[in-house]
Amino acid sequence: MPKRLFDYQNGDDMKLPVLIKSADVRVAKNGKKFIAFVFQDKSGHITGMLWDASADAIAQFKPGMVVQLNAKREVYHDSPQVKIYNVRLATQEEGADPKAFMERAPEAASTMEEEIGTFLFDILNPNWNRIVRRILNEHHDQFFNYPAAKSNHHATAGGLAFHTLSILRLAKHIGEQYPGINVSLLYSGAILHDMGKTIELSGAASTEYTIEGNLIGHIVLIDEEIVKACDALGINPQDEDVMMLRHTVLAHHGLLEYGSPVRPALLEAEVLHDLDELDASINMMTNALAHTQNGEFSERLFGMDNRRFYKPASLQHYTKK
Repeated sequence: MPKRLFDYQNGDDMKLPVLIKSADVRVAKNGKKFIAFVFQDKSGHITGMLWDASADAIAQFKPGMVVQLNAKREVYHDSPQVKIYNVRLATQEEGADPKAFMERAPEAASTMEEEIGTFLFDILNPNWNRIVRRILNEHHDQFFNYPAAKSNHHATAGGLAFHTLSILRLAKHIGEQYPGINVSLLYSGAILHDMGKTIELSGAASTEYTIEGNLIGHIVLIDEEIVKACDALGINPQDEDVMMLRHTVLAHHGLLEYGSPVRPALLEAEVLHDLDELDASINMMTNALAHTQNGEFSERLFGMDNRRFYKPASLQHYTKK
């Protein structure tokens, strides 16, 4: 089996086809342009810089393209990267289909769709049920194919649905442990909380933020979708139950400085925020530790306050999700 990005160790020379996940053109201190790449295959993604990039290289290497990478695996500031010797477009024989290099959620879309469908039957409030079903149907294809983020957590094809399903599974156990929680509201908020990312992000192959994503953001975008659904279904968006749903979604980042226009003021909104943070954190740490040698620290995780996490020498239970 051909080697993939994370089959190489630090110091290894590597030659393999990879997908360009992102290619940002920047200017170095010497005034010359360089390309800050993020390369990926199904094993993960890694950064690399093409210094003194020519105009042809800048025009040629775009996100979503498959390239043949000749480089050396290194570590920079506690994070893996590659020192690029040479990079060129891959041939058909080397493999030029972007889909063959994309990281994907660990569960199939059809399986996730079936399980999420079972949670819909437990949303007993008729307004919430109708709103969630309508929005889920409208954004169905994107929801089950898009990542949950450009980077950090669940940044894989299907990651958005998998992140949502993970929260629903956690919410089910929380609801059983604490019967005072309105699970209908919690499930509704969980399904919708990141649905705005189907508008905020461009897709799975070479994820970028859309104009709406940059200027408005997924939290406000999904609130707009809820109001639109109410208008289409003849539901008053000012009814108390609808405002409860809107609040639960609007507050799911927890703090104003993290993008939520309001802080959680409902029990279910606070629980959703906590479950969202928990699932995202576990995903980031698990992925990093899957690429970490036993007895060593992981790379620094931007989404975890740039902390590093230790992988015990005697344990081998971390698998990538």
